[in-house]
Amino acid sequence: MTRKLYRAGATIVIAGSLAAGSIAGSGDPAHTGAPASLADPAADAVLAGYRAALKQSGIAGSSLTIVRDGRTLLAATEGLQNVERREPVTAGTIYHWASITKTFTGIAIMQLRDRGLLSLDDPVVKYVPELRLAHNPFGDIAQVRIRHLMSHSGGFRASTWPWGGDEPWHPFEPTSWTQLAAMLPYTDVQFAPGSKYSYSNPGVIFLGRIIESLSGDDYEVYVTKNILMPLGMHETFFDRAPYYLLPRRSHSYFREDDGLHEARFDFDTGITVSNGGLNAPLTDMAKYVSFLLGTDDNAVLKRSSLEEMWTPQIRAAAGEGVNGAESSAGLSFFVEHWSGVPLIGHSGSQNGFISHLYLHRPSRTGWVVSMNTDTAAAKDGSRPSSRDVDMTVRKLILEHLIKR
Repeated sequence: MTRKLYRAGATIVIAGSLAAGSIAGSGDPAHTGAPASLADPAADAVLAGYRAALKQSGIAGSSLTIVRDGRTLLAATEGLQNVERREPVTAGTIYHWASITKTFTGIAIMQLRDRGLLSLDDPVVKYVPELRLAHNPFGDIAQVRIRHLMSHSGGFRASTWPWGGDEPWHPFEPTSWTQLAAMLPYTDVQFAPGSKYSYSNPGVIFLGRIIESLSGDDYEVYVTKNILMPLGMHETFFDRAPYYLLPRRSHSYFREDDGLHEARFDFDTGITVSNGGLNAPLTDMAKYVSFLLGTDDNAVLKRSSLEEMWTPQIRAAAGEGVNGAESSAGLSFFVEHWSGVPLIGHSGSQNGFISHLYLHRPSRTGWVVSMNTDTAAAKDGSRPSSRDVDMTVRKLILEHLIKR
């Protein structure tokens, strides 16, 4: 593989393939440089706009990687992964990816489907019998199908843990399946399954339960063996970090008008792991993007099954896991249109981390961005939010790298 590393500040730019194990700078905190000048003015413009947005928002640390046709166009690292210790973000910094985990859960379900172990039209209660305890005023709970959970149209509430959980000594999320099952008699189906969209975390936990029931593995073990390992994502893990990776795990923060506040560090998502337990450096996430943008069948999933996941199922509601009015839920991914440009994506937001994954299939371009600070917009309008920065990155990439 041919690689070029340009160093000068806080960014790496890599030109090279994304074959498993071939990412430049992977796991090496020494790789923290920045290009004095990029060979591509379009990438240069994206980098400049991204840096300016981060600065204005007051985000402590962030990384952005753009991939095209199996090669990295831009890999940028900015700011600090630990504010107190003044530790810089590096190519090896590990972020929490929150709800982007749901795309891995969906791929696992499609793997089981392709092996003939389930149908997407199977009733969820076939594999999660405890769901019989939930109240469905619209009829039999068997109306809720697996594809409804994958498209957030099953009728379940948004939050996993609606009672408490705001004290420092509380678990970050429910820790066991028995806790969630105990809530099912107090859970109702809020609309006829398949009739509308409403983002639901419990629905994805039910998908995780199905994966465990059919595979015999814990969710984390199944995904590691059947997705992470074949893709060479060797520094990706769920929930608390392995000891040897803990120094590279980013801290996270909330910024409001009264300043910067640190969130919980090295937290455990418990039974909600299939919702949002993924942690990874951008070098590993670039491998995932390259896999998604590929054109051939491989050891992880058939291309036709990925295409099926990207087929719109139901119109999505802006602000519920997706942006923009022209958005639909696929199967564990979202389909969006921005100024006529179609994008496949998923966002993540949890415990101070904000992230997004986007794919533009016609140009085989994709990107992942992560920020370790959830910044609220200033009341006087002087400071944009982290979500505003995410939208700025999308606009920059569309303008300079996709629509040109």
